[in-house]
Amino acid sequence: MKTSLQLKMSQQLTMTPQLQQAIKLLQLSTLDLQQEIQQALETNPMLDVKEDDGTDGPSSQDSNNNSSDDGNIDHSEDASKELSVQETIPDELAVDSSWDDIYTHTPTSHGIGSADDDYNLENVYGTTDSLLDHLHWQLNLTPMTDRDRVIAESLLESVNEEGYLSSPVDEIFEGLHKELSTEEDPLEEDEVQAVLHRLQQFDPPGVCAADLADCLSIQLKQLPPETPSRDIAIKIVENHIELLGTKDFAQLMRKTRIKESELRDVFVLIQSLNPRPGSFIEYGKSEYVVPDVIVSKDIKNNRWLVELNPEIAPKLRVNASYASMVKRADNSSDNNYLKDHLQEAKWFIKSLQSRNETLLKVATTIVEHQRGFLDYGDEAMKPLVLHDIAEAVDMHESTISRVTTQKYMHTPRGIYELKYFFSSHVSTDSGGECSSTAIRALIKKLIAVENTRKPLSDSKIASMLGDQGIKVARRTIAKYREAMNIAPSNERKSLI
Repeated sequence: MKTSLQLKMSQQLTMTPQLQQAIKLLQLSTLDLQQEIQQALETNPMLDVKEDDGTDGPSSQDSNNNSSDDGNIDHSEDASKELSVQETIPDELAVDSSWDDIYTHTPTSHGIGSADDDYNLENVYGTTDSLLDHLHWQLNLTPMTDRDRVIAESLLESVNEEGYLSSPVDEIFEGLHKELSTEEDPLEEDEVQAVLHRLQQFDPPGVCAADLADCLSIQLKQLPPETPSRDIAIKIVENHIELLGTKDFAQLMRKTRIKESELRDVFVLIQSLNPRPGSFIEYGKSEYVVPDVIVSKDIKNNRWLVELNPEIAPKLRVNASYASMVKRADNSSDNNYLKDHLQEAKWFIKSLQSRNETLLKVATTIVEHQRGFLDYGDEAMKPLVLHDIAEAVDMHESTISRVTTQKYMHTPRGIYELKYFFSSHVSTDSGGECSSTAIRALIKKLIAVENTRKPLSDSKIASMLGDQGIKVARRTIAKYREAMNIAPSNERKSLI
C-alpha cells in the first residue's frame, strides 16, 4: 500500500458541557431539580439564592407606604413589650421561685390552639402504622393468657396486607402443636380456632378471614341483629358466594326462595361491606404533586393565562462579593479556582433560564391546542402528538419529550402531567379526527347512564359510537375500558 495525504471535509455535532447540562436540567422533575440546585449551591461558592425583597415592582414602594405603617407599629409595639419584659426579669431568682411568677409570656401564633395556626391535618389524623402494627396494638390491649398470646401472634404473622390469612389454620396449628404441646396439656385445634375468633373481632371488621366469604360473613355478623336482610345476606355469602360473583340473580332467588325486592336489599347490604379490610389502614405518607405550570382563565378577555410556578425552585444569582475578587491577569491557583466556579455559575443560571423558557413555551402551545379540554372537559380533547408541538415551537421531538416528562400542569380541572394532553386519533365519518382521551370520556359517559339490569356490551358501545360518526373496533373499546378499570358488562349487572 502506498501512503498518501487526503483532504476530507465533514460535519460533526459535539455535545459541549453547557449543552449537556442544559439537557440534563430540562428532563429533571421538580424534586430532582430542587436537589440539583441544592447540590450546586453547596459545591459552588459563586452561586447564591436571590432574596425576593418585594421592591422589584413599580408600585411596591407605594403599597408599602400605604399598608406597612400599621405593620410597623405592631412590630414596634411587640418589640417594646418584649424589651420591657426582659428588663423586668431580675438577675438572680430565689430558690423557691416559679418561672411563671416572674415571667408572663403572651401566646403567639405558634400555639397549638391558636386560630391562625396552619397545622397539618394529615399529621393529626393520618397514620404511618401498618396493618400488622394496628393489630398488635389491639392485641396488647386484649387480656389473654401467655399461651393464647403466642397463638395470636402466630396467627397475626400470617395476615397479609389485604387482611386475609395467607396460611391455612391447620398449617398454623401444626407449627404451634410442636411448640406449645406438653404431655399434660397438649394443644388442640379448638384453642387456635377460639383465639382466631377473638382476633376476627378486631378492627377493621373482617380482618383475619380465610377467604372472601369468611370476610363478608364476619362483617355481617358484627352488625346488629335487627339489621334488615342480615340473616339472608349471611346465608347467601356462606353458601352461594359463587352465584353472587357471577350475578346469577335468577339462580339465587330460586335457591334462597326470596323475591327480587328482598334480593335487591341483600345486594345493597353486601355492597356496603369491605372485601379488602386491610386497605382501611393506610400505610405511609401521602405524596403530593407540585405543578410546574399554572393555567388560569382570564374571564374578562376570554383567554387562558400560562405561567410558571414560582415556588418550584429558588432564584439564583452570582455572588457579587466573590465575583469581585476575580482578577483577569492573575493566574494563581486561587484566582483560577474562582474563575472556573464563576463560569460554572453563569452556565448553571443560563441553563435554568433556558429550561424555564422552554417549559413555558411548550406549555403555552399545549394550552393553545387544548382550549376545548380546558373549557368543556375530556370529551373536547383534540388529538395531539409530539411532532405537532415540535413544529409549533421549532424544536426537536426529543426535546419536547424531555420537557413533558414528569412535568405537571395545574388547571381549573385538576393537575395533569403534560403527557396527558398527548393522545392518538381515530378518524370520523365527517373526515375529522377524535382523540383517544375523548373516546375514553365518551365510553365512561355511556356506561354511567346505562341500564344496570342490561349493561352495555363492548360491541354495543362500539355501535353507539359509530352512530356518532366515530369508528372504533370492539377490541379497542375493551382496551380503553380495561385501562379505566371498568368491569365488563356481565360484572356490571345489578338489580338496583
